[in-house]
Amino acid sequence: MCGIAGYVGFEADEALLRRMNDCQRHRGPDGEGIFTHGRGGLAHRRLSIIDVAHGQQPMSTADERFTIAYNGEVYNYLDLRAELQQLGRVFTTDCDTEVVLEAFAEWGADAFDRFNGMFGLAIWDRERRTMTLARDHFGIKPVYVCRSAGSGADGAAAWLFASEIKPLLASGHYEKRPNERTIYRYLRYRIHEDGPETFFDGIERLEPGEMMTIGEDGHADRRMFTRLREELAELAHQQRPYDEAATAEYRERLVEAVRLRLQSEVPVGTSLSGGLDSSAVAVVINRLINSGDRTTESVGQQQNTFSAVFPNSINDEERYVDDVLEICRGHVAGHKIKPTASEFKADLRDFVRTQEEPLISSGPYAQYQVMREATEHVTVLLDGQGADEMMAGYVPYYFVYLRQLRAEGGLKAAAELSRSLDVLYRLGRFKLKARLRGRRDIPTTQLLGRDFVAAHRDERYVVEQRNLKKRLIEDLFVGSLPSLLRYEDKNTMRFSLEGRVPFLDKEVVKFVFSLSDEAIIKDGWNKRILRDATTGLLPDSIRLRRNKIGFTTPQGEWFMTLKNHFYGIFLSESFANRPYFEQTEVLHAFEGWIKGTNDVDSMTFWRLVNLELWLQEYFDEQPSDDAVAVQTRPKTDYEPNARKSLDLRLDSGEAVRRYPLRTELYAREDDLDEKTLGYVERFFAGLPEAGAEHEVATKGRWYFFISEKVVAITQGRSYFVWDIKVSRPARVLSRYVTRTPAGIGLGSPFTMQLAIQEAGLPRVLYAAVGGAVGKLVGRRGLFYDLVGGDIRAIDGPTEYSVYPANVSAKLGPKDPDGVAARLSAAIRARVPAPWRDTFGGTVVMDANDLGRNVLGLDAAGPKERYEAMFADNPLGQGSEQTPMAVVFEQP
Repeated sequence: MCGIAGYVGFEADEALLRRMNDCQRHRGPDGEGIFTHGRGGLAHRRLSIIDVAHGQQPMSTADERFTIAYNGEVYNYLDLRAELQQLGRVFTTDCDTEVVLEAFAEWGADAFDRFNGMFGLAIWDRERRTMTLARDHFGIKPVYVCRSAGSGADGAAAWLFASEIKPLLASGHYEKRPNERTIYRYLRYRIHEDGPETFFDGIERLEPGEMMTIGEDGHADRRMFTRLREELAELAHQQRPYDEAATAEYRERLVEAVRLRLQSEVPVGTSLSGGLDSSAVAVVINRLINSGDRTTESVGQQQNTFSAVFPNSINDEERYVDDVLEICRGHVAGHKIKPTASEFKADLRDFVRTQEEPLISSGPYAQYQVMREATEHVTVLLDGQGADEMMAGYVPYYFVYLRQLRAEGGLKAAAELSRSLDVLYRLGRFKLKARLRGRRDIPTTQLLGRDFVAAHRDERYVVEQRNLKKRLIEDLFVGSLPSLLRYEDKNTMRFSLEGRVPFLDKEVVKFVFSLSDEAIIKDGWNKRILRDATTGLLPDSIRLRRNKIGFTTPQGEWFMTLKNHFYGIFLSESFANRPYFEQTEVLHAFEGWIKGTNDVDSMTFWRLVNLELWLQEYFDEQPSDDAVAVQTRPKTDYEPNARKSLDLRLDSGEAVRRYPLRTELYAREDDLDEKTLGYVERFFAGLPEAGAEHEVATKGRWYFFISEKVVAITQGRSYFVWDIKVSRPARVLSRYVTRTPAGIGLGSPFTMQLAIQEAGLPRVLYAAVGGAVGKLVGRRGLFYDLVGGDIRAIDGPTEYSVYPANVSAKLGPKDPDGVAARLSAAIRARVPAPWRDTFGGTVVMDANDLGRNVLGLDAAGPKERYEAMFADNPLGQGSEQTPMAVVFEQP
């Protein structure tokens, strides 16, 4: 397995090739090479599997006419090699790359349909000055292309291609743009990879079985090199009777497909989920080991299996994994990986970056974790991918089959339905429970930007619903498998592994489609032929399982555990400013999901989160090193917060020095006075060691400032948003309040609900009407004047705050003047004598980067003077944990 990259249309540019190649180092850590000729260029990164000592690429034929950069494995290469030798072709290596190259030299593009395996390749024809790209029959290996108009020599179009998208982004010849049609279809229909388009506008993928020929002049021709889809449709009409002979032949074909994929000079292992498909692969390998088959030399005496397990989770399949390990006992070394929610959070951005495009669920993260562990033990990994799409492994296929049977005759459909009720119930039970519990249905479009939805209102997604094998063909090449293969390629290659999928042997697939539909579904059993073929190989606990789980994560459980983190993403300024999302509706829906009052599933929220993180990763301007600089140690009491200053000169000419004090988080059960006084005492106790500068700066009159948030928290006036029961008036009124970029104020239904509870709905309505009139006459802020109290001090959750402030809404503190006076008295009783006499009092301050407001004051002078001292908010707006400051007047 390797990585390829290249161009057509540019003058020789080795720097471009190296730049693209460097982006794929993980795909091939064992070697690299580049090639240029005319206006064609190739780059290659090698992961050595077969003929490790030779096979370096790009590789040329002896006459140097053809040069190849190739990613993949062709498993029937030995048969092809023998045939080519009979035709006079001479070989100098033992690798499959040379066979692929010589096959193209001999047969041209017709060679591709002879290959049984996986490949993404590029071949430069020196004589015709054309580049031929091709992707294998099922699209196991990727090839991405983009056209760069006018970038080529003489102003012609040029083309770039690679095994991943990152090299195209790094080329300097592609201007990044999100593909909004693909984004809409992903969010609305939960689909992607249903055609050549990617999430990057202008970057496309070759489809399974597709080739592309590009000339130096930029002209490109795309076509299918195979009729495999049509062949499968034709075979589906044969309906060969399903009997014991068919089962036996299938077993032989499957075993041979596994044998072929054990060819390797480096260690081979197995990805074992505990499901039927991967378990079948594992036990077939075990049987080959027991029989002394030479191909298992790559496996060794003990098959290494790798499984993601989730103890105490509804998704856990560990007991099925253990059943397989027991069957293989003596010839197996089982490795169990236990991914956690905290690991998922830590890996999330790298996972998103690795996949390059959004995913429909977080399930492939389990695979990501497995690959990270597997790379410590093996270089090649087999798994069960593809079996579901050829043998109806998903529950919705039952509905398709039942419709087909109903069209053929009601009795057949009724008989099959009666034997499938338990399976169908599992699909519908969650919807049924939601209805019985009165959970509100929220259409996905309600969570999306209105203009965005309107722009794509004509989009549709239609799938085959009445013919089983037609639907399976759709899902093999368009609807389901392409995305799963993309996940596997990205996850394996991220950790320099080669993934192999024996079920996607094209001869095995053809055989299954030639059989009657009863080989696929019968009497409520899907994958019937695989279940029958593994009788005596697999334990019945797996062979006769009806509850499919798959290689996935306990997503719902993890989302609940990480709700604070995901809530922060939905609150972010970037999320709010995207045209794709209706932020307020998303927040409502997420709150309802946490409470269990709506039937939105975690899949929907994952798509929103994944898309946002993908946009941040690939499109948002990345902050400079200075902007993301963080302190390597907690700041002392005598340093400013990052990008803040200790000193400030007021408009009046007065100068002040502000010392922000870092604290632990405050909680409802904390004693505000006692905890706060400890930090004040710490400040003065450390002054003698702080330096002469601070000794001079702390001689004048001083004041103690404390954030209203910690006061409110210790008074029990801070609430998790999911604990606030939002009324309809709060939802409606919040829509008419301008939401600041940071989400502060009453533009949130949560904070509006608190305002209604604090001031009463009649007064809030009165103030709202007055505020609207005030805006018409140019008077702003009238709402807060009319509503009274400290309603302006109500704060909503903000993305930049530390937990729990990032998921909480807060009322203003009760009796802030009284709190200020109480703290002043405690400070005077506790601070050392030199500063007792110069203490001017306490200020309870509501401050952020947008404004400041004194709520409580126990110091002489107008509030405006103290607000001016916080003009630049020295406490910071992020995760500084400095909710208080000691402020000294300067000479």
